[in-house]
Amino acid sequence: MFTVPEVPAEITLLLCTVFGYLFGSIPFGVVLTKPFGYDLRSIGSGNIGATNVLRTGRKDLALATLVMDAGKGGIAAALAVILVDTSGSLLAGCAAVLGHNFPIWLRFKGGKGVATTLGVLFLTAWPVGAIACGIWFLMAVLTRYSSLSALMALGTAPVSAWFLASPAHAAAFAGLAILAFVRHHENIRRLFQGTESKIRLGKAQ
Repeated sequence: MFTVPEVPAEITLLLCTVFGYLFGSIPFGVVLTKPFGYDLRSIGSGNIGATNVLRTGRKDLALATLVMDAGKGGIAAALAVILVDTSGSLLAGCAAVLGHNFPIWLRFKGGKGVATTLGVLFLTAWPVGAIACGIWFLMAVLTRYSSLSALMALGTAPVSAWFLASPAHAAAFAGLAILAFVRHHENIRRLFQGTESKIRLGKAQ
């Protein structure tokens, strides 16, 4: 009787990680806005994320981008936790964030990975994800700076994970937070200079 050979755990983890990167590389912001005539790279910051999609004035597309970008991280982590284990889900989730930041489909010029990172936080340690989203929302309401809100949310995630999850989660989230700060270096400079743009709901000019 023919039997399917068991795939080594290491190979499964590698496949989940590769899938995470490739899935994370899909630029949903570009995919969703292009049929409506928007060139996301020439609008606002030129970023491919939900905040920049919002600058088109299409709140529906911005919400869809947010959900789908977050879903990239969550789905990649979920697949790995089913097929491998918790540590595998962290690795695959981090790979999805790297894919969003450095997508092969856009010549490695991607976004900043905030929504995708939040998706990973929620799937791998939902209390940490909930706290991060709460911090983002509070900071967004108080300051209207999307970048500052994201940095505060992701920067505190490793601390939350240390108490509410595990050292492995804290280490992984610390790595994602560092990546987020690096990717936001221009935003940080503008924040100090007082020239950072705020969240606006109006259509881009």
